[in-house]
Amino acid sequence: MAQINSDETHKSPEFQLAAVIGEYGGEPSIHETSPEKDDTIESTHIVANSINFLTYDLATKALVPVVKPSWVHNSLAKRKLANPRQHSPDPRLFLSDVVVACGDIPEGDKDAIIGGVLAKGGLYSPRLTGMVTHLVDLTVESDKARLVQTKKLRVKIVLPHWFDDCLKLGQRIDERPYTLPDPEVLRAGPEVPIRSNENKGLAGASTPEPSIMLTPASISHPTDKSSVFAGKSVMLSPDLGIGSHLLESIEAVLNRGGATVTSKVDDADWLVCRFREGFVYRTASRLDKVVGNLAWLYHLITFNTWTRPLNRLLHYPVSRTPIPGFEGLKISLSNYVGEARIYLENLITAAGAECTKTLKQENTHLITAHGTSEKCSAAREWGLQVVNHLWLEDSYAAWKLRPVSDPRYNHFPPRTNLGDVAGQKMLDHDVLEQNFFSPEDMEPPSPPCAMRVKDQNTASMQPPAEKPPKESDKVCETAHGTPQPKGKTSRQPSDHKKAQTPVRSRLIPDDKENETPSSTSSRKSKDAAAARLHEIAPDIALYEKEMKRVGGVIYGGRRKSDEDRVPENPKKRRSAEPQEESDSEQATDAKRQKKSRPPISMHLLITGYQKWVGKGNEKKEDADKRHLRDLGIMVVQDARRCTHLAAPSILRTTKFVNALAYAPVIMSTDFVANCLKKDELLNPKDFPLVDKAAESKFHFSLAKSSERAKKNKNRLLRGFRIYCVEDIRGGFDAFKSIVEANGGECMLFRGRLGLANNSRREESDDDDDMQDYEGGRHEAFLLSSAERKHARLWPRFCQVAGDIKRTPRIVRVDWLLDMAMSQELRSADEYELNEGMIEDADE
Repeated sequence: MAQINSDETHKSPEFQLAAVIGEYGGEPSIHETSPEKDDTIESTHIVANSINFLTYDLATKALVPVVKPSWVHNSLAKRKLANPRQHSPDPRLFLSDVVVACGDIPEGDKDAIIGGVLAKGGLYSPRLTGMVTHLVDLTVESDKARLVQTKKLRVKIVLPHWFDDCLKLGQRIDERPYTLPDPEVLRAGPEVPIRSNENKGLAGASTPEPSIMLTPASISHPTDKSSVFAGKSVMLSPDLGIGSHLLESIEAVLNRGGATVTSKVDDADWLVCRFREGFVYRTASRLDKVVGNLAWLYHLITFNTWTRPLNRLLHYPVSRTPIPGFEGLKISLSNYVGEARIYLENLITAAGAECTKTLKQENTHLITAHGTSEKCSAAREWGLQVVNHLWLEDSYAAWKLRPVSDPRYNHFPPRTNLGDVAGQKMLDHDVLEQNFFSPEDMEPPSPPCAMRVKDQNTASMQPPAEKPPKESDKVCETAHGTPQPKGKTSRQPSDHKKAQTPVRSRLIPDDKENETPSSTSSRKSKDAAAARLHEIAPDIALYEKEMKRVGGVIYGGRRKSDEDRVPENPKKRRSAEPQEESDSEQATDAKRQKKSRPPISMHLLITGYQKWVGKGNEKKEDADKRHLRDLGIMVVQDARRCTHLAAPSILRTTKFVNALAYAPVIMSTDFVANCLKKDELLNPKDFPLVDKAAESKFHFSLAKSSERAKKNKNRLLRGFRIYCVEDIRGGFDAFKSIVEANGGECMLFRGRLGLANNSRREESDDDDDMQDYEGGRHEAFLLSSAERKHARLWPRFCQVAGDIKRTPRIVRVDWLLDMAMSQELRSADEYELNEGMIEDADE
């Protein structure tokens, strides 16, 4: 039996579809937007153009497939039932409207595209048929592309990049920038502004608390039977906080649409409330009633079309408490316009973070629609997290902080403004149930047997105390039933912040439980708190330091096994009921004391160690580092802390070049392998790093470089001001670290700002023991490459360098690397770039 959902039952397409189903043996039935639940369960398939009908959630729970009309036609063409997944109207299967054919593309790319399309609801056709919507090709010269152009088929010829970007984002984006024969992604340069379109899908869904509602007089045909409110009972929750005049207006609109307004949640079909809390909200949610907020109700009034509150993040009530991990976050927006910007601003507030109009260094995140704005450049320069809006939407839908390291949140397709696809994320009913109306906390905790009435009112506001049950409590459990599980707390409705009564302390005798603590004990508590704060001050300082690392504390923090981690305070908290340690705990402590680690004899920086390189070797790397630490070797990542450097050969990695400036003992990675193999600390001098081929290639001696580094004392480039183009190969951060490791200054140059005129060497000229290169005091250097996009910045650099009376020198990065590796200054003449080289490079 196939059920056909339609907003208007008198449209001919629905009747035609029903006739086709009946002709081929099906039992069709046409329904309005709100069919009866019994009919939904009896149906084997539901045909609908969207998931916006009242019984969609019931159908998914009953495992009844919801398909688009194309499923019927495709089944008839195949003469068998087609896969319902490929014809689902669920927007999460964002490629369900795509039927793809492949042209002359590599076989590996072809398999990847087909697999991705099928996984996201699309179909694949090996031939060009009338069902094909997209042809994937690299040029319009292939046979299939020529066939499309010759016969003028309604097929879009797109580059494979479009599918790649869609699958990376998990969203369908506009294919126009990828459409052949003249794709914008290959034609437009980075300086061409990216256009932004008005996101019409966010109309009426950009704020959880709208301030304007259509008046009842503006609703056309209020008694029309097709009204979305017909026959519904609606409850308006008191927490909406709306005035009596507006409340009367809303009720009048609902009554004209055929709905009734009730004050009892049991009688209501729909509940309109503001917050995800309170008895009414939890009851309606547990009874599977439709729960939405005022913005959702206004949307129904305005468009007279049913939409599920879960389809839009801000059509569902918000929470008073922030998402765990969002407290204290300061987030700014860039490149979002119109409704998309308003929507994200309100979503940031609903998540519990602060949305700032301007970007400052105190911000923690920047959410941007593409990565080419000045805000993005400044955020990366300041070390802020730069993500797209999918990070915010996914965190809100999952109600937990999503890691910014997910590649999906750092992907910005070229020539696409992601504001066009904002607002497509849906809420998950299971997540809401788990966090806000879980059936586990329905029963309130049982009161003590001899509790007074006054204490009962107080205890209902507080969570159960986390302590072992007394004998009297055990007797009470038998009398009153099973108590609430430990750790579960019931949420209480409140229009203000919750005021919890403190749990009775174990230090207060039972007969003194109602007495107010004296001022002396209060002062002792304050002194104890101050002392505790002083004890954990090192932990707080370390936490603030780690927060500046990429990924934050969670994804860039230290392990408990790290030696330089601030140790925990060994003192235990006082307890009125101390418990004796078990024999197993004492045995464990004895083992730990017995197996103490030796003192650190070297801080080793390792680079290019092949046994740790590659995906899947993380566990081996961690195990080897722990093993090395047991031998007295601390593996470090910061070149400033290393005393020894291990590498398989002379490398131009950031670690290797930076470490040379600190004159460590340099050895081969064979030292690491042999220490691990023999389980003992060997002599580093037995494993010298010898690489004559690299020394000849880079024109330096490793031994002499180490001697010069000891003499230079990280001041080789003191007085040098070196600028770098933004998108240079290797990355600005790598070259900045090399310059700063050798005492110089390195800054980004984007062609907009002037150059600073202060110098570190000018501030201190007492380095007589240093080798001096006078050009460093009178020249400004720009690290660039022989690419035309970089050459466009050269005239501007020469101009601003002249403004501060410095000679501009535009050089290849080899100039910096050769100096850092040889630890001696070199003239920039042989590394300098000019316009003639640019022409040669382009040819």
